[in-house]
Amino acid sequence: MKLTVRDAARLLSVSEKSIYRWIKQGAIPAYQVNEQYRFNRAELLEWATSRKIQVSPEIFAEPEGSQPAIPVLSEALRDGGVYYRIGGTDKSSVLRSVVQIMRLPDEVDSEFLYQVLLAREALGSTGIGEGIAIPHVRNPIVLHLSQPMVTLCFLETPVDFGALDGQKVSILFTLISPTVRAHLQLLARLGFALRDPAFKQAVLTQASRDDIIAALQKAEATLAPATSPPKNNSSGIVEPGK
Repeated sequence: MKLTVRDAARLLSVSEKSIYRWIKQGAIPAYQVNEQYRFNRAELLEWATSRKIQVSPEIFAEPEGSQPAIPVLSEALRDGGVYYRIGGTDKSSVLRSVVQIMRLPDEVDSEFLYQVLLAREALGSTGIGEGIAIPHVRNPIVLHLSQPMVTLCFLETPVDFGALDGQKVSILFTLISPTVRAHLQLLARLGFALRDPAFKQAVLTQASRDDIIAALQKAEATLAPATSPPKNNSSGIVEPGK
């Protein structure tokens, strides 16, 4: 969820003047969007806790009704779309291109999403090897969405994402979710699906949209219905910075 200066002041039980002072000092994590400052609820909590600042219990709560049923991965991908020959010469320009083609609801600020994706990459690469990266926001609740979305993009030119295997990235699965629960479920399921030979081959060879989704549906058919986040990360995806 995006928080305003007024929201941050209320949740931290301080004046708005204090918030602006911390912003000027570079002390508080904030994003500037359209000449206004916005805050990530989870980052704000982490920041306040590290400085032993007393916070309102409200900061721990997700918005009412923010736990929609989690769709199967193929539905999230169908909603997010599959795109080919996406431009960009480096990580930042590629992410800019990806955000521009995403099917975002009107209430989602695309510039804010771009800045948050960049901030997540600064914590550590989302490249998982074999030319694949999974850009996502560090804390999924920053976005106003009714359903999670997965967007698959194939790049025109592979770019360096700082992946551990050193291979340039040409395939991006971008995840955006309304809740942490949905984010963890989709991330784990995507990791599982990428171990399926048929789906992985369809992705690596940049098969047609229909073939990719069909292969994904077969891969996830063996998965149990989504219930709660896994107790450990069985997806094989290691998220740097967590």
